[in-house]
Amino acid sequence: MDKQLVTYEDLGIIDYKTAWDYQENLLHGNVQLKSAIAREWAFGADVAGGGKAGTVSMVDIALDRLTTTNHLLLCEHPPVYTLGKSGHTENVLISEAEMAQRGIQFYKTNRGGDITFHGPGQVVGYPIIDLEKFYTDIGRYLRALEEVIILTLAEFNIAGQRSKGETGVWIDPDVLGKERKICAMGVRCSRWITMHGFALNVNTDLSYFDNIIPCGIENKKVTSIEKELNYKVDLETVKEKIKRNFEKVFNVCLNTQY
Repeated sequence: MDKQLVTYEDLGIIDYKTAWDYQENLLHGNVQLKSAIAREWAFGADVAGGGKAGTVSMVDIALDRLTTTNHLLLCEHPPVYTLGKSGHTENVLISEAEMAQRGIQFYKTNRGGDITFHGPGQVVGYPIIDLEKFYTDIGRYLRALEEVIILTLAEFNIAGQRSKGETGVWIDPDVLGKERKICAMGVRCSRWITMHGFALNVNTDLSYFDNIIPCGIENKKVTSIEKELNYKVDLETVKEKIKRNFEKVFNVCLNTQY
């Protein structure tokens, strides 16, 4: 069986809202396609109920013509705090006026999760994929995203792990006082089409996290690949590893779009 195709785009350094709008457009395009496919199926069923011949081939042609597309977007953002739809504003320890003064944007988003930071030196990944082509299980999808990051960290000899009851990737999650998060995750899903995703701290300025309670989890630290290794890592190298591991975990083939 041929592997599914996922279109890959490197958006470079891009404003958060611009990237968010782009994701929304891709998601809504796929949702509209699903609605069109459903209408084709319903029409085909009506014709079949009327006893007319050729219905199956007509529907098959329609489904071949109307199919959702999968995407993986990687990028960096200028400094920005984003609050998930179930997040709590009390986890933001800095006023919006202070943010503006320091050149930090702030958005309340429609993803899951609480407050987090995006900024230079961080690889942010936005998969827009149709889970009905894989499996209709959000928990399994999140575990798969975590696995992509865990495999990527392993290539830098960093032991990324899961923390029970907490989405994302951690270092020493079971060692009291040493727990530190290296990759945050938060997603949205509409008609099994995903958006938003993960944020892996590579060479991120971690001082930005001092102004929030990251992901709403108190008394746990945040780390980066740079901090764990004590040297800066090339972001393009990290992206290539993420791409390769995404292909492996999701059993897909990435097609680069320029």
